[in-house]
Amino acid sequence: MTASADLRALVQERHHHDLCRAALAAMIEGADEQVVIGENASASGADAEVLGYQLRSKAKELHELPEVPLFFGRLDFADGVGDHAGQSYHVGRRRVVEHPAAPPLVVDWRAPVSRAFYQAGPQEPQGVAVRRRFGWAPASKGDSADLTGLEDEWLTVEDGAVPAAAAASGEGSRIVAREIERPRVGPMRDIAATIQPDQDDLVRADLVTSVCVQGAPGTGKTAVGLHRAAYLLYTHPQRVQRGGLLILGPNRTFLTYISEVLPALGESGVRQSTIEEILVEESSTAVARARTYEDAEAAAAVKHDARMADVLHRALYSRVRPEAATDSLAIPDGSYRWRVPAGVLGRIVAGVREEEPPYAVGRERVRSRAVRHLQEQAERRSGPVNNLWLQKVGRSRPMSAYVDAVWPTVRPEEVVAGLLGDADALAAAADGILDTDEQRAILWAKLPRSVRSASWSAADLVLLDEVSGLLEHPAGYGHIVIDEAQDLSPMQARSIARRAAYGSLTVLGDLAQGTTPWAARTWGELLGHLGKPDALIAPLTTGFRVPGTVVALTNRLLGLLDVDVPPARSLRHDGEVRIRPARDVIAETVDAVREALAHEGSVGVVAADDETVRLLRTALADTGIEVGGPDDPRARVTVLGASVAKGLEYDHVVAVEPAAVAEAERRGLHRLYVVLTRAVSRLDVVHSRPLPFAAAS
Repeated sequence: MTASADLRALVQERHHHDLCRAALAAMIEGADEQVVIGENASASGADAEVLGYQLRSKAKELHELPEVPLFFGRLDFADGVGDHAGQSYHVGRRRVVEHPAAPPLVVDWRAPVSRAFYQAGPQEPQGVAVRRRFGWAPASKGDSADLTGLEDEWLTVEDGAVPAAAAASGEGSRIVAREIERPRVGPMRDIAATIQPDQDDLVRADLVTSVCVQGAPGTGKTAVGLHRAAYLLYTHPQRVQRGGLLILGPNRTFLTYISEVLPALGESGVRQSTIEEILVEESSTAVARARTYEDAEAAAAVKHDARMADVLHRALYSRVRPEAATDSLAIPDGSYRWRVPAGVLGRIVAGVREEEPPYAVGRERVRSRAVRHLQEQAERRSGPVNNLWLQKVGRSRPMSAYVDAVWPTVRPEEVVAGLLGDADALAAAADGILDTDEQRAILWAKLPRSVRSASWSAADLVLLDEVSGLLEHPAGYGHIVIDEAQDLSPMQARSIARRAAYGSLTVLGDLAQGTTPWAARTWGELLGHLGKPDALIAPLTTGFRVPGTVVALTNRLLGLLDVDVPPARSLRHDGEVRIRPARDVIAETVDAVREALAHEGSVGVVAADDETVRLLRTALADTGIEVGGPDDPRARVTVLGASVAKGLEYDHVVAVEPAAVAEAERRGLHRLYVVLTRAVSRLDVVHSRPLPFAAAS
């Protein structure tokens, strides 16, 4: 286009955006009117309630839409090619129409027709003649005047051929590059405008397919997971909403950072949590209030080990005692007594035990089979019996006493406390599974007066949840997105598997960033614990956020880690890495932050989780630099410990004393890898001690 043609096109597109803004306002007003009409609709009480809920939900959803540009792209399809021949569609974060029967002014990025926006190319144009991208002013709230530029990519010409210029061009979109490289201030943004073809394939994977994304730093794996959640809610609204959708993150800081992505895509009400928060919420009130101690590392490692599932299974089912039925069961019925011989009772319990149903189900199955035996006797003697008779027999005192004797009721706290508080009980349940040292590590040093007064640790929560799952299946979700999944323990993974037994998973992570003592070394083993051993494993190795200079440094460290992960690559040839040796690390860090503030964007100062973090905060504050914490994503300068850096991004990272980060924990080199890969523009490495990755040079 010529400059004058560009200007005319820009004016036309701004006018179209004004139409879209007016149409959206009318949609919101119409939704409010429908709520009023629906509340006065004559229908049955139940129907009116359902209709009212649906209409109110729709109105609430429209009112909560964030103020952002209403479209970011346009597709012009070639004449005579495919179902959309000659049509033009603007692509945005949600559908906008003037009237339900009229063609949309904007199509949702998740709609089938929009896929061509992400997938079409000169070699496979998919019927697209021109793909247009729009450039908006940073932080625009959707004012049409903020539409500052546009960029057309010609994919076909009139005869359907590939344009020579397009085929020969190796340059990417300038608008996409600017959006990807835009300074990071505030919470994570959506990437609906910049999704790449390999990311789009994962986003649009079918609901029944579980996907595991092994993503190198900066490849957008978190964004892929969140956009897949939004896509599934759009494509399968009833199925997903009926089962529920859950986003699991590593900590509350990370969840705060990603919290605005789904609302920006038009999806609110999705639960975002950590696995520990889920376990606390679903445990008993007494347990939730009594989490008063932390395990030593050796104890936590044993409790999170998958072998504990077998130990707990033994401990629970050791309470089933077929031999307790030594006498026949006699049930009075008027002047008559029905009897079940002791041998029959023993066979009933043994048969149910072999079937291995959930413990609570097994208990009721024993009761129902004993009742069935009595029913057969009664019907042979006097004909069919009614349900009232069956209920009376099933809940009679002798029947309940029998069931309690052979298959007693139990609470998770009783099982776990009985195991951790009794060396003999633990030895019996762990025989051949845990060695003596492992048993000693998890035994309580001090016995509580009762289960009610027991103290519990975070690691105990996974044990309690395992027993709860053995008692009865927990409520599940239609789909669960798990970020930083490589850090899950086998027992945490089992907790998630129980909640995804009838749903699917999106598993996101990077084996190189595994920092917990039990972090996964391979995806196959972890996916087995998650109950999805056949999940599709898809690698993302091309980075868009982390510049090549940073990737070159972190790939040196990657070679020292105990995982088989391919080196990352970056499409960005910019960025800056400075190694800053110093005698006074604190003073040098303050200088580095001052220099970083001369550039745009956020600054993250990351150090080992020790006194250094406090000293850095004080030193920066003393020089007049305002400092925020990791839970304040809008802060310009953030000082944080290495343990909470995972998943966060900063334009400029100052990594303080890498050797201290590497030595702070068993998998400290993995933690250092996380720290260094938080930089999306510039990285300063301040050190007074030898650098751990120098050995990989």
